[in-house]
Amino acid sequence: MNLNQINNVYFIGIGGIGMSALARYFKTLGKDVQGYDKTPSTLTGELIESGIQIHFEDNISLIPEHFYVENTLVIITPAVPVSHSEWNYFLERNYHVKKRAEVLGIITKDTFCFAVAGTHGKTTTSSILGHILFESGADVTSFLGGIVENYNSNLIGNGKTVTVVEADEFDRSFLHLHPDLACITSMDADHLDIYGDSAAIEASFVEFSEKIDTRENLFIAKGLPLKGMSVGIDEEADYKAYNIRVENGSYVFDVKTPSEVIEDIRFGLPGRHNLMNAVMALAMARKFGTPTVTIVKALLSFRGVKRRFSYQIKSEKLVYIDDYAHHPTEIEAVHQAVSELYPGKKVLAIFQPHLFSRTRDFIDGFATSLSKFGQVILLDIYPARELPIAGVNSEWLLGKITNPNKKLVSKEALIPEILNADADVIVTIGAGDIGEMVESIKEALNEKA
Repeated sequence: MNLNQINNVYFIGIGGIGMSALARYFKTLGKDVQGYDKTPSTLTGELIESGIQIHFEDNISLIPEHFYVENTLVIITPAVPVSHSEWNYFLERNYHVKKRAEVLGIITKDTFCFAVAGTHGKTTTSSILGHILFESGADVTSFLGGIVENYNSNLIGNGKTVTVVEADEFDRSFLHLHPDLACITSMDADHLDIYGDSAAIEASFVEFSEKIDTRENLFIAKGLPLKGMSVGIDEEADYKAYNIRVENGSYVFDVKTPSEVIEDIRFGLPGRHNLMNAVMALAMARKFGTPTVTIVKALLSFRGVKRRFSYQIKSEKLVYIDDYAHHPTEIEAVHQAVSELYPGKKVLAIFQPHLFSRTRDFIDGFATSLSKFGQVILLDIYPARELPIAGVNSEWLLGKITNPNKKLVSKEALIPEILNADADVIVTIGAGDIGEMVESIKEALNEKA
């Protein structure tokens, strides 16, 4: 498919974080972009403000008539049910209907592509890398799975020759990409509703890694069973961060690369997992040829990604942090960062489980990671694309949490419960619609203060 011959781009599920980045991209190219989503959100509001028409009813009559032509591209998200009438309308008439991953594959085929893969860390690593490359003056476009604070967008740049993309393992989407440089941050079991078991997901990552032609162009977290340039924190690796200390709330550290030692790098995102993300982005940028001084300067100025350990309130009396974590390993990383930054403080974690299948598959891991917080509030499971599974609910998870300071509450009762809590640090955690509640929680806490 030649995207230059496409005039109209229609999105089914335009409000998704990855889909909206593509919508912004095609808008910058001058295409007529419109779409459907199930519910209004902050993202759809921003897209509408930018001039993109969106409707929220699955209704064929709401598709603009001038989109009923051959040079219309229809992009769908995997979350859309097969019964969706608009999707079926386009399929039955042999329109160009592509998954988001397929479209990224078309875009990356004709560019120098950085692909960031891994069950955790994709969004932050690709955002840091996109920021570094943009600050260096590279002709780059970065398609991101989160809103980068520096740009208030999930799309950085409008370059034509270099792309940064998140290589998503869900539905084996990353196998559509054409990477020139890639990294793999982690290979934990996840999406078992798709893969079945951890062996299948590892095999998929191996297949992705084989898209890279030489070992020197693939960067892997130390310890992964893959052939590539290793990246590690306080352990021997091709790219090693060491001499790590915390000064004024930021990490200061040194990095040894195959060709140099870079001293006194400053990076403001908390948590060892974010430190790893930064070093991974540094390694890829150095391989590309980005000057060291530019990389160091960009790491210092990177402000983070919304919903990735995102500070909402940061005062002497109260800290409120919001995070997208939805896997036990990610919750462990949030706990590590909070413990390192606020030792001895009373911490309240509010968690909304994401997907019935993921809750079922990792129930013991969720219980173990959540039990480490001083106090835990659970919300009901956010179903996203799934139907309920018998016996899988938040009551089951609550019963497995060993910390006695735990409670299951409704979304309607959440804010009063938070206001009554005796906590120094509050953390909202989850990939569901808890993110839509953050502003209200923040306002209520500020009013109380």
